[in-house]
Amino acid sequence: MRPSVTACVLALALIAPARALALPPPCNSGIVYEDRNGNGSRDEGEPGLPNIRVSDGVELVVSDAHGHYHLPAIDGRTSFVIKPPGYRVGRRDNGLPDFSFNVQREPGPKLKYGGIPAAFPSCRDYALTREATPANASLDVLVFADPQPKTATDVDYYRRDIVEPLLAQRKGADAIADLGLSLGDIVNDDLSLYPALNRATAQLGVPWLHAPGNHDLDFDAGRDEDSLLSYRHVFGPDTYAWEEHAASFVMLDDVVYQPGQKPDYIGGLREDQFAFLERYLAGARKDRLLVIGVHIPFFDAAPGRETFRRGDRERLFALLRDFPRVLLLSGHGHIQRHVYHDAQDGWHGAAPLHEYNVGAACGAFWSGIKDAQGIPAATMADGTPNGYARLGVSVDGAYRLSWHPARLQAAAASTQAMSLHAPRTLRRGAYPAFGVYANVYMGQDDSQVEFRIDDGAWAPMRRIPKQDPALLAENARDDEAASLRGYDRSPEAEPSAHLWRGSLPTDLAVGEHRIEVRVLDPWQGEQRAQTVYRLQDAKE
Repeated sequence: MRPSVTACVLALALIAPARALALPPPCNSGIVYEDRNGNGSRDEGEPGLPNIRVSDGVELVVSDAHGHYHLPAIDGRTSFVIKPPGYRVGRRDNGLPDFSFNVQREPGPKLKYGGIPAAFPSCRDYALTREATPANASLDVLVFADPQPKTATDVDYYRRDIVEPLLAQRKGADAIADLGLSLGDIVNDDLSLYPALNRATAQLGVPWLHAPGNHDLDFDAGRDEDSLLSYRHVFGPDTYAWEEHAASFVMLDDVVYQPGQKPDYIGGLREDQFAFLERYLAGARKDRLLVIGVHIPFFDAAPGRETFRRGDRERLFALLRDFPRVLLLSGHGHIQRHVYHDAQDGWHGAAPLHEYNVGAACGAFWSGIKDAQGIPAATMADGTPNGYARLGVSVDGAYRLSWHPARLQAAAASTQAMSLHAPRTLRRGAYPAFGVYANVYMGQDDSQVEFRIDDGAWAPMRRIPKQDPALLAENARDDEAASLRGYDRSPEAEPSAHLWRGSLPTDLAVGEHRIEVRVLDPWQGEQRAQTVYRLQDAKE
């Protein structure tokens, strides 16, 4: 076995005379090599790999003909290899991909959750193992936004509600997915929960990439530059790239911490991040999908208030302009919607730029009444049930998206697509002022949603920016309860971006009538759901 760069430097330090025992300069160098037996160590006959990109989040270099790379050793940076298609990296003991290390020779600020401890030397070899991928294979990606446990109890909800049902879907030795993404708020301010949450996610056996959120900050840091030190000690870089055969992924910290101000954070990007993006995107392939994963949405979520710095958005969009297929993924809002950016937002590409603002794994912060398994309802303020998304990518860069409600993971796909709400009983002959509502979780502005009664003719439903009536009813039950029905109430209903209404006829026969709703999902095809209502005669 060949000694690693780290081992060599340690040996030099140990054999140095006592009077010359001062530590040598830190290094940010090493070899990228092919780990043919996958043991994480460089053995005899395992060659260095040329033309592999390595970065520290600012600079970007390419390994030479023998796999050597060198970056400046600057305290506070995180070095990482940009995993190329056709290779995999090893897994750390906590289940996270082993593709980075922190350069921290001098102690940083004292923080409640520890930050990044000082270490020496800071040298690193990167092991890559080849993996065969069929030429036409699609890519399957799990997308989690805002798991956000505040306690160990919430971590257990996450494990039982999200992770274990996914494990139950595994068929034989098949992988659950090719890759996983978490879009920030990995925990809810208590960073000591990282190990427990990572243990739960690691059960899925999927390489997992993270972006930080505003609840992942060291709030006792005095400046933005130090606000993710504890996060980076666990997860590695906050800005990096990762490549698969069908898509390239760029994960970004887009939370700018503003200690002492109100609000104490805003969406945006740092100058060092733009330096990395400019270098990486200059050589990124354009024949595949480019996915940008962040926490805070790029659009302004609050009317009349800048929640993402406009100048940063326009600068990023300018860098992305020449890429024919780009998908933006964000979290943070604990609701779900699709936004298409145009010139008004600073996007000047050939087609509108799609941002999928993903619903939360924790839903409404693990709130609401508990089911028979003791798991809170967690329905979000727009009526979307908590859960996760899946992203499928074809080798030509085309993609498809789907939402998977946590408690409906084993149900048919059509019943996962929407929820229906209708009155149970109406008077026959009454003025038709009551309707059926369809909350289509992946619905968009131009979605075509139709309904019919008793196999009759299909009629269009109208999109209506209103609160989901099912959640309004839950709010009313919470209001009327003499004591708390759960640890926290369900959230107050907010207008939903994906709610449709159709007026129910009252001129049919007395008795039960079937309501059927259908929507043509652009990625999953036609989806249907049904419910019933009754008509009865009444006298004044």
